[in-house]
Amino acid sequence: MSDEEISTDAQSFGSLRQSSSEVSETKKKEENIPAEPEVLEFEFNDDGEEDFKKTLKKLREDLKVCKKEKEEYLIGWQKERADFANYRKREDDRKAMFSEAIRERILTRFLTVLDSFNMAFTNKEAWEKVDENWRRGVEYIYSQFLAIFEEYGVKEIGAVGENFDTNIHQSMELIPTEKKELDHTVSNVIQKGYKLGERVIRAARVNVYEYKEPEN
Repeated sequence: MSDEEISTDAQSFGSLRQSSSEVSETKKKEENIPAEPEVLEFEFNDDGEEDFKKTLKKLREDLKVCKKEKEEYLIGWQKERADFANYRKREDDRKAMFSEAIRERILTRFLTVLDSFNMAFTNKEAWEKVDENWRRGVEYIYSQFLAIFEEYGVKEIGAVGENFDTNIHQSMELIPTEKKELDHTVSNVIQKGYKLGERVIRAARVNVYEYKEPEN
C-alpha cells in the first residue's frame, strides 16, 4: 500500500470518527443528556510530552479523594444500616407490646366468666345437689377454660395460708387471731387473682390474719 493510500485512509477514518462524534453529540443534545466532562488521565509538560511525575502525583491525589469518598460512603451506609436495624427493633417491640396488650385485654374479659364458675363451686353442698350429668358438663367446660388460660401463660394467684404480699394480694378485711404464727397470712380468698407471665393482671382479694395478744 502506497503512502498516498495510507494518507487517504487516515483522512477517511478521521472524518468518520469526527462524524460519529458529531452524531453522538447531536443525539445527546436532542435527548437533553448533559455532555460528559473530559477526563485527563495524564499530565504533559510544555513540550507536549507526558510528564510521568505530574501524572503520578495526580493519580495519588485522585486516589486520596477516592479513599475519602469511599470512607464517607461506608460510614453513611453503616449509619443507615444501624438506623434501619434500630427501626426494625423498635417496630418489633411495638408489635410485641401491642399483641401482648390485646391478649391481656381479651383474657381479662374472660376472668369474670371464671369468677362465675368459682362462685357456683363455692357452695359445695348446693353444687352437689345439681344433676350429676349437668354438673359434669359444667365442670368439663370449666376445665377447658383453665386449659386455655394455662396455654396463654395465665396462672391463679392467692391461696389460703400464704404470706400476705401487696404485689399479688388485695386485703379486704383483717381477721384478728391469737396465733402469732398466722399473723399477716391469708385467712381466706374472696376472689382469685391471676398473673399473665410475670405480670399481675388482677390481684387476689383476700382476708388477712392480724395477730392480737390475748387479754389476761
